Amino acid sequence: MWACALGVAALSSCGIEEPKMTESSFETMTVKKSDIELPYRFSARMKGQNDVTVTPQVSGQLMKICVTEGEQVKKGQTLFIIDSRNAQLELEAAQANLQAALAQENSAKLEYESNKNLFEKKIVSSYMLNNSENSYKQAQAAVAQARASVNRAKVNLGFCTITAPVSGVIGGIPVRTGDQVSPLTELTMVSGNTAMYAEISVTESIIEDMVKEGVKASEVEKYIAKLPEATFVMKNGTEYSHKGRVVSFTGVVNDATGSLTVKVTFPNPEGHLYSGIQGTVVMNFAEKDVIIVPQYAVVRLQDKAQVYKVQADSTATAIEVTTADTGNGKDFIVLSGLNVGDQIVTTGANNVTEGQKVLFNEK
Repeated sequence: MWACALGVAALSSCGIEEPKMTESSFETMTVKKSDIELPYRFSARMKGQNDVTVTPQVSGQLMKICVTEGEQVKKGQTLFIIDSRNAQLELEAAQANLQAALAQENSAKLEYESNKNLFEKKIVSSYMLNNSENSYKQAQAAVAQARASVNRAKVNLGFCTITAPVSGVIGGIPVRTGDQVSPLTELTMVSGNTAMYAEISVTESIIEDMVKEGVKASEVEKYIAKLPEATFVMKNGTEYSHKGRVVSFTGVVNDATGSLTVKVTFPNPEGHLYSGIQGTVVMNFAEKDVIIVPQYAVVRLQDKAQVYKVQADSTATAIEVTTADTGNGKDFIVLSGLNVGDQIVTTGANNVTEGQKVLFNEK
C-alpha cells in the first residue's frame, strides 16, 4: 500500500503524469443528394467503317499480287492481276461476231429498202415486203446481242485487274502468285480506316430512358446527338487521343443477352486504329439527385454492406445499405438504407462497434 503511494509520489516528483482515459474521435458527414458523372465501360472491338472483303469476279490463275499486308492503299489502286488471256480471246471473238452481225444487218436493211420500193411500184407482194422487214428486225436484234457480248467480254477482261474498292489498309493475303482463284476465293480485306466503328452492347435501359424522356421515333437522331462523347481505351491502358460519338443503335433487343448493339464512331486521321483492335469504350453519364458517400464509410460484412449512423445521443448504429460503384475509386452511390439529413461515420468506420459513443467533427 505504502509502496504504491511512494511509487505514485515518485512519478509525480519526476514530472511524469498519470495516463488518462480518452474517447476515440471519428469524422462524420451529413447525408445529402448531389449530381455525379458515372463512367460506364463497354467491351468493344474496332472495325473499319468500310471493311470490304475482296474476291475475284472471274476464275483464273493469279498472275501478280501488287500490294503487301498492312499497306495503305487508295480507292482504285491495283491489288491483284488475274491471267487475262482467255478473257482477251473472248473479247476478240465477241468483237468478230459483232462485225458479222453488223454486216448481216446491213444486207437485211438493203433488201428491205429494195422490197419497199418495189412494193410501192406494185412489183413485189406484201408478203415479200413483210418477210424482208422481219429479217431486218432480226438482224438488228442480232447486232444488239453481239454488242452485249462485247460489253460483257470487256467487263470480264476488266475483272482480271482487281482494284481497291475503298481507301484503307490491306489485311491478310492468304493466296500466292500462281494460285487458281474463283469468285469463291477470298483474296484479302481492305479496311477503310479513315473512321472506325466500335460496336458495343448496352442494356435495354437506354430504351426505358428514351421512353421516360418522351423521345419519339422521329427524334431518335436528336437523342443520339445529345449522348456524351466516348473514349476508347486500349487493352494496355492507353487512351486513344480522339473522342468518339454514338451514331446508331439497333431497334431490336437481343433475346439471349437482353442488350442493344450500339455503334460508336472514332476519327482515325493518323491511322493508329486497326480493324480487330480490342479495348474498352468509356462514356460518362450524369446521375442526378443521388446519395454519394466515401467508400471508406461503408463496412463490408461478407455479402452485406453497412454504414454507422450517428444517433441523437452520439452513439453509432449499424444500418444496412445497398450501393452502386461510381467507377472513380473513391465513392459509392447509396441506393437504399439512408435518407437525406442522416449523420454517418466516415473516417474510422471500420473501428466502430454497435452502440459506441462517437465524438464527431462535421466534415
